[in-house]
Amino acid sequence: MSIPKNTGQESISKVKGKRKSPPSVAELVEGILSSNKTALARAITLVESSNGEHLKKATEILEHCLGKKSDTVRIGITGVPGVGKSTFIETFGKTLTSKGKKVAVLAVDPTSSLSKGSILGDKTRMEELVKDPNAFIRPSPSGDSLGGVARKTRETIILCEAAGYDVILIETVGVGQSETAVHGMVDFFLLLKLAGAGDELQGMKRGIMEMADAIVINKADGDNIKPAQLAKTEFSRALHLYPPKENGWVPKVLTCSASENTGIQEIWEVIDRYMERAKQSDHFLLNRQGQNKNWLLQHIDSQIKSDFYSNPKVASLLPKIIQEVTQSKVSPFAAAEKLIQAYRQEAK
Repeated sequence: MSIPKNTGQESISKVKGKRKSPPSVAELVEGILSSNKTALARAITLVESSNGEHLKKATEILEHCLGKKSDTVRIGITGVPGVGKSTFIETFGKTLTSKGKKVAVLAVDPTSSLSKGSILGDKTRMEELVKDPNAFIRPSPSGDSLGGVARKTRETIILCEAAGYDVILIETVGVGQSETAVHGMVDFFLLLKLAGAGDELQGMKRGIMEMADAIVINKADGDNIKPAQLAKTEFSRALHLYPPKENGWVPKVLTCSASENTGIQEIWEVIDRYMERAKQSDHFLLNRQGQNKNWLLQHIDSQIKSDFYSNPKVASLLPKIIQEVTQSKVSPFAAAEKLIQAYRQEAK
């Protein structure tokens, strides 16, 4: 697919106090491929928009950016609120940039179901990393999507990789089913835990333990060093009760102190080892291919759902049918069938 020629010399920024017309698809693609953070941020805004024209542009941009960089590492990072995810990500990110890596952080902020507002405070929580020229931080409101995972995180990953970022860190809000959703879009899944806070027992839940490629006991400093070592032993024993993963990898348990920058290098070494092994066994390629297939099917589901609810006939019938269902005048099953029939007739 060829990129349309740039017919103007428009800048992406404001000039002399005047805002120029929005940059074209060609300008944004050119900016992204040359690692321009402003172009990248603008493209992500288009991806996150619900405006039809914006989505059309975003789709075109994504087509040009797809597959531009295939040697990236996508890392999911989760943990309960208070475990120190932001501090860990900042310290971990700085460690990677000091090695010459370009790091993108996609931090999904919780959105209030009442006010629809989100905190979007990651840039203040990661003061040092946001100043790093080799880092890009994008806080995104989670909206109504499952488990607090931003609806367009997958597309944002593609854009960041096209912009030349080597490591993509995806932080979840650490609640609900967000872990499952993020696990389905990364190469390595990191679970942060605390020692001495009753968090050990929570970590024994089968689902999260099976997803984790490594468990890191954070805040292992001061008086917490001994409890952290004890927690490490407990988690290591628990992991031996589970069969090895499909690629034969046995999850590792480590300790670190993000605030004191200890144990961070060891975590990267584990991830690096995992990635090398995954690529040698073709697991990396198979995992990425499986993700692309799932993204396709999930996007179809999302599109059909959106099309259904925006259908004029469905939109006009829905309030009345909801009222009938809530008053037990009609069953939810019969009501759903009625709406589907109306949708099909309108779609013909």
